[in-house]
Amino acid sequence: LHPATSTSTSTSIHALNASADARARHREVAPPTGAVTAAAESDGQYLRGAVLSPKPVSLEQETGPSDTLRLTAESARRSKRISSVDCLRGLVILLMMVDHVRERFYYQHNVSDPMDLESISRALFFTRMTSHLCSPTFVFLSGLGAWLYAHPAFARPRPPSCFLFKRGLFLVILEITLVNFSWFGNFNTIYLQVIWAIGLSMLALSAIVKLHYRLVGLVGLVIVFGHNLLSPISLDPGENGYTLWAILLGRGVIFDGPFRIKASYPVLPWIGVVSLGYFAGPLYACTMDRSARRRWLICVGVGLFALLLIIRGFNIYGEVRPWQSQGSAVLTVMDFVNFTKYPPSLDFLLLTISPALSLLACFEALSSRVVFALELFGSAPLFIYVSHLYVLLISYRVVLATVGPNAGDLFAFAYVWEIWAVAALLALALYYPTKVFARFKRKTKKSWVKYF
Repeated sequence: LHPATSTSTSTSIHALNASADARARHREVAPPTGAVTAAAESDGQYLRGAVLSPKPVSLEQETGPSDTLRLTAESARRSKRISSVDCLRGLVILLMMVDHVRERFYYQHNVSDPMDLESISRALFFTRMTSHLCSPTFVFLSGLGAWLYAHPAFARPRPPSCFLFKRGLFLVILEITLVNFSWFGNFNTIYLQVIWAIGLSMLALSAIVKLHYRLVGLVGLVIVFGHNLLSPISLDPGENGYTLWAILLGRGVIFDGPFRIKASYPVLPWIGVVSLGYFAGPLYACTMDRSARRRWLICVGVGLFALLLIIRGFNIYGEVRPWQSQGSAVLTVMDFVNFTKYPPSLDFLLLTISPALSLLACFEALSSRVVFALELFGSAPLFIYVSHLYVLLISYRVVLATVGPNAGDLFAFAYVWEIWAVAALLALALYYPTKVFARFKRKTKKSWVKYF
């Protein structure tokens, strides 16, 4: 939230507590205890919590000095965001920018999956590693957002299936059109990548949420922890079931005609991740104390990382390619964390979701200008995602036309640090447009804008 908004909300919250105490004394009953942090979602957008009693106050039935209460509720509705969630999303957006700058301006050094330790530099390896946090975080938070949508703080629970279906379909269409064109400037080949995977995951979740809440979590656990058992399955084009296999577990061309369609992001593991995100939603319920939520996030994050160290350390399960001791300590560490992303192995997901949970807990306790900047980027994720891709496309075409190629047919940077420098400039350039759009998004009543 903008600092001014946070101050206004905080003032209203204090007024609410004072009003509640006054009413309690007037009625000669004990004031409410056990203050909790409310966190929910309205119209697809996160509601930032206010300090409430364990039993939510019904504003329509409130008697006495209710003007302050109405103002506080309205202020909470307008804020609409959970700060820590937006901060985490903003962080991974910045890391995503770094990776996309690499793919646009450092493509002469193509990165395999898993990475080839014999050909890749250490700087490029760890630069690529930072981007691994992005997709699992986006998908997990999509599931969390679906739960928040289904359990708004100031209204009764509502079924999320229709919301998930519409948003998932929107993301699939966006991937095929705007996003695909932003990468190549044509539609010769349609690559189904991360936005497609998130869209299909949400479409799947729209059906899964019809199950009992605990079954949703069970489905997520079974998929995330069990999909590596399907790794030996491999189909070739033309075989029965190839298209479904390519979409769920493999990567390959699923249509070859006037144009080609290639599934680049196997979807099945992401369906498990989005289900676990939904299952984690009650951590942000009105009845969950903030300190308890932080403890849960940190404990689960540390536990997942400890599990990774055990199953990876002994090469038990979770990654097709075992690690082994290398010629130096750094190379050994690189081999240990060199996981498969397409599809994401269990070890890959443990490595990325564990720090994501810990970061969620940390962001709840931080407040600085950097945090506010991250929060801004995270409040309009799809807008900045599409915008930065087109800025990179246009910038690359202009540089290639004016400077000319310097690496075969490509224009490319010579050093990895240049990737980070350009990504920082890109983030600065998009800060103000994102700020303007985020303000417009908060104020507008146009429903389609909320998708961005």
